[in-house]
Formats: sequence, C-alpha cells, structure tokens
Amino acid sequence: MDKYNILVVDDDREIVRSLSRLLELEGYRVFKAYEGAEALSMLSQHAIHLIILDVMMPQLNGLSALMKIREKNNIPIIMLSAKTEESDKVLGLSMGADDYVTKPYNTAELMARVKSQLRRYFSLGAVSSRQGSGEELLKNGGLTLNRNTKELTVDSEPVRLTATEYKIVELLMSHPGYVFSAEEIYSRVWQEEAYGVENTVMVHIRRIREKIEITPKNPKYLKVVWGIGYKIEKID
Repeated sequence: MDKYNILVVDDDREIVRSLSRLLELEGYRVFKAYEGAEALSMLSQHAIHLIILDVMMPQLNGLSALMKIREKNNIPIIMLSAKTEESDKVLGLSMGADDYVTKPYNTAELMARVKSQLRRYFSLGAVSSRQGSGEELLKNGGLTLNRNTKELTVDSEPVRLTATEYKIVELLMSHPGYVFSAEEIYSRVWQEEAYGVENTVMVHIRRIREKIEITPKNPKYLKVVWGIGYKIEKID
C-alpha cells in the first residue's frame, strides 16, 4: 500500500490542523472531521485505515462514535482525551479503542503509536513464513483460528475481532496452556516496551472473553492465572 488514509476527528480545529500537518509530513493522506456524525459519514465515503478520535465533542461524542464504528469496522482507533483518569482510559479501551492518548500529547509518541497500530493491523493481511508448515489453522476445542483469512470461529460461528484482539488470540492459541504475563502480551502484540500495562491488557482480555465464552465469568478457554498472567486452556 502506497499511502495510508487517516481520519482525524476533533472539534478543536487547531488540533485537527496541526495533527493533519504532522501526519502529512509523515507521508499519510489525511481526512478531517469535527464531530462524530461527520466522522461516520467520512468513514462511509472513503477507505480509512486508522482513526484518531477525540472523546469530548458536541453532538455525537467520541465514545458514541466509537461504538457505532465498531458495529461494522475493526480498523485501529486511537482515542484522544484531556481526561487523565485511569478509569476513563479503561472505559475507552473497553468500548473498542485500540489505544488511548491524553492531551497534551507528545507528537513523537503519537506518531509512534500511529505507526505501531498500522503495522499491527496490516500485518494481519499477510501470512508470515512461520505459518507455512501446515499451521494455517489453529484449533483448540471449539475455537478455530484461520491464519490465512484472519478469522476466528467459536463452535463454527464467526467472531468479529479488532486487530489487537486478533493478535492476542493468535499469540495465546499458538501456545495453548502457556501462561503469558501482561507484560509479555503487551510487548509481543503492541511491539513496545511494557510498563504499567496490566489494565490495558486486562481490558482487551475481557473483551475477547465476552466474544468467545458462553459464560465470560466462568470461562472455558481464556483463563486468568492469578498473579501470573493469561492463557488459552488446552482442550482436545
């Protein structure tokens, strides 16, 4: 792909202008919106590969727009917010965001997160060399992960995963029974140094569990090993 399309959504026009300029200098094609409904319209008209989405906006706010986007689309979404409370970050992640950056943001860090999200998302479209030895299908009990089509089914029913959720499931299903710490999961999936990442990983694990488990509070597959980490239970 020659150039990625990024949608910047914020009611602060100066933030949209400065972010757009920064992204264009990095070689991205930028689309702009100033509230949630306009963002949804832009998404329906253009092939968008990543969204930077402000939380606090008039009319349709960022979280409401996020929920509507996630009904049909799993592209990476980075939330922007002036709120710094951990509970606000957890809320955004639990509703389907892939990452969360607080204002004022460090521009270099934000660009690194954009690149990381795009790399993770578009790596899903290619089968890596290690998958060429008959391991295109990972099966564990009623779970089947097709690494070619990047699809997960549970008891033959398809499950929609975000790019981040897919990478976590792929990692855990590739090593059934192995317990990964939150730091291991974060460093392998996000490909960044892991520091204070327990809540971020926990929220994504909870979202995955809600999608694959009949009873999420009493999971069959995705287990927590208290004080250590997470694993996919090995089931014949």
